[in-house]
Amino acid sequence: MKEQLYYDIADWWPVISPPSEYAQEAALYVEMIQASAGRPGRNVLELGSGGGNNASHMKHAFAMTLVEPADGMREISRKLNPECTHLAGDMRSVRLCRTFDAVFVHDAIMYMTTEDDLRAALETVSTHLAPGGVSLVAPDATTETFSETTEHGGGKDKDGRQARYLEWTLSPEPGETTYTVHYAFLLREPDGNVRAAHDVHHEGLFPRATWLRLFDEVGLAATLVPRTIEGEEYDSFVAVRAAT
Repeated sequence: MKEQLYYDIADWWPVISPPSEYAQEAALYVEMIQASAGRPGRNVLELGSGGGNNASHMKHAFAMTLVEPADGMREISRKLNPECTHLAGDMRSVRLCRTFDAVFVHDAIMYMTTEDDLRAALETVSTHLAPGGVSLVAPDATTETFSETTEHGGGKDKDGRQARYLEWTLSPEPGETTYTVHYAFLLREPDGNVRAAHDVHHEGLFPRATWLRLFDEVGLAATLVPRTIEGEEYDSFVAVRAAT
């Protein structure tokens, strides 16, 4: 089942999660990429770029190529980031026949729900990474950092649309490598009409050792690097391809 957030209500994405809220986080990713790269680089590939919120800030430091499978999300990003290259593709299988100075994957990696999926995505990262380039993969959680949580948010756009959401992340069943996230959306049109939507997302959860093993299997020796966002610590994985 396709997630409504990326398809049926994709046009609400900038209201649900405004790009302005990503400035501090995106600055951290720019810093991590620049600090880890084996050589100066400008061309960056983002896999699973969604509505382009990270790219809207990272594009000031890099020339961004954005790969996203959902048509609606790519269209939103095109409007937000017209100077970036937008391509359709699944991170498990897309091949662009070129390499980049850096490959970045944010929370879209969470939709890899099996080891085979995750390995395929990391193979795509490795395939597109130039000698001396750096890969940064920044999942929402690993097994070691996961916790059951409830979050909320939303925003308003210039046309007067407003949105509020409740996000409820549930713990996986014992022995499972997936967990469920429920979203409740209230979407208010400028005329005052409000509708509700319930969305269910299934996401993958793997221990650090599995991540590091799969990186190694695709030819990248990754390092576990913590990152802190709004006081919360998350796991990240950084790998630099040796220069030739």
